[in-house]
Amino acid sequence: MANITRHDPFSLARTDPFGDIDDLFKGFFMRPVLMEGQPQMQIKMDVKEDDNAYTVHADIPGVKKEDIHVSIDGNQVSISAETKIEKEEKKGEKVLRSERYVGKVARSFTLAHEIDEAKSQAKYSDGVLELTLPKKAASSAKKLAIQ
Repeated sequence: MANITRHDPFSLARTDPFGDIDDLFKGFFMRPVLMEGQPQMQIKMDVKEDDNAYTVHADIPGVKKEDIHVSIDGNQVSISAETKIEKEEKKGEKVLRSERYVGKVARSFTLAHEIDEAKSQAKYSDGVLELTLPKKAASSAKKLAIQ
């Protein structure tokens, strides 16, 4: 919630007329600028954990399963997807407005435990990618006998 303060124009307290300029540019170069008329796609997901595995549900609507790629490197998981334009215009018909996203989108995240890539599974149905990512068995520490 924002802090609300009262401004007294007759106050003798010194004010900085350029103080809000920093706020204006804060984050300007950090976020990509979205051009008007270009839809933006994001991969939204839920990550759940139990004793043996992580379960990830990622919303990736309008993408064919052949165009989704998942890579696992230790405890880092990367998901990428690509949508393409499919020309379905009929003769004499023209597109007046298109709001569908076309292009690539990717998301990476790090989990607390390393993932067993060999036992991992991925399913894609109704625009939702479901990943089952079993945790790698912790290597047991071996105690050496000192001679």
